[in-house]
Amino acid sequence: MKNREVLWKAFTANRDFNNEPKIFVKSEGVYYTNEDGNKILDGVAGLWCCNLGNNHNKVVDAIVKQAKEMYFSPPFQIGHNLELELAEEIKSLSPDGLNHVFFTNSGSESVESALKMALAYQKALGKGSKNIIIGREHSYHGVNFGGISVGGLVNNKRDYNNLLKTCHIPSIIDMERNAFSRGVPEFGSEKADFLQDLINLHGSENIAALIIEPIAGAAGVHIPPKGYLKKIEKICKDNDILLIFDEVITGFGRLGTPFAADKFDIQPDIITTAKGLTSGAMPMGAVIASEKVYEQIVNKSKTPVEFFHGYTYSGHPLACSAAIATIKAYKEEKLIERVASLEDFFQEQIHSLKNCKNVIDIRNIGLVGAIQLSPRVDNVGKRGKEIFELCYKRGVLIRPIADTIALSPAFIISKEQLSEIFDVIKEVINTVD
Repeated sequence: MKNREVLWKAFTANRDFNNEPKIFVKSEGVYYTNEDGNKILDGVAGLWCCNLGNNHNKVVDAIVKQAKEMYFSPPFQIGHNLELELAEEIKSLSPDGLNHVFFTNSGSESVESALKMALAYQKALGKGSKNIIIGREHSYHGVNFGGISVGGLVNNKRDYNNLLKTCHIPSIIDMERNAFSRGVPEFGSEKADFLQDLINLHGSENIAALIIEPIAGAAGVHIPPKGYLKKIEKICKDNDILLIFDEVITGFGRLGTPFAADKFDIQPDIITTAKGLTSGAMPMGAVIASEKVYEQIVNKSKTPVEFFHGYTYSGHPLACSAAIATIKAYKEEKLIERVASLEDFFQEQIHSLKNCKNVIDIRNIGLVGAIQLSPRVDNVGKRGKEIFELCYKRGVLIRPIADTIALSPAFIISKEQLSEIFDVIKEVINTVD
């Protein structure tokens, strides 16, 4: 028997995993194959990221080709053509006015970089007192110290001290008024007013930025109510506060538009991205900054190195090759448009589970959704875990978030495959007490 304790897995119940490991050995399209030879239909695009499915030929070919030419280039003071080409590709999809791309290796690093940009921007303006960054309850912004500080998930914070100076606006979830909403919920835009309350409490002269997920993914797919983000945008602009959209999940087509900023007609100052940028083929993230942020930090800098920040693997050639191929596939195969065309079918399928046992809410937008179950009194999360295990045994991969089942399938998924996923979930939910 293998000694599995040599491996310490991320965000995993390691003791349970070591007793009963689930091992994938191969992938193709929307299927994984496990070590027992069973095919597993992927309902979550790996981890919100494999938008093209797995092993897309053009992405694989691009990585192999680049590996044979140059698989590393120094990121500081030296450049290579692929990072410029990729920056142009990202800009071509980005909302107007967001023209400058800074490369990272993950969503967590993108958030950390964006927070530094926000503070550096305010200091460059001579407004060093603007050093508070506001987050939102139930938000997830990665696992670095900046990200968990502005994040709003208690389990990611409780074991760590000395976090950044932050405060939080309330969660957008409102099941009492919005349960079983189809798409954008109707009620709750007034929750944006809590941002103004925090500004009145701390003073706009002390607040650098607000960072929010337009769709709160890891909390269980929380969708902003009508008018909420427009109010948030106006309050930020009126008070000279940068608005950072964390689009690590929603960026590159998850909502049927290139970015959630497009879906909700919002103009953030900074967007953070990762996951869908390479469709999970290589670790990579990117921060997309507005003209005013770049101009103030870079072009008006008084030091030769304008922004003292970066990573050994920023703009890595292999990651760039994967990302370029991924974005070209989105465009050439019209996959973002395909998400928009699947949205209604996905919505009908997920809401068909409304009357299943213990279901208390269903949320959806684009090609992402959640089925929330009532927790057991004695064991929160146990019901969701059991459903995950039974779905896996029936050949479907879902994502349990406590007692919520999150779904975010690849853009290439067929209606037949979606129906199969929901048929299995329905059957399993109704067998679990």
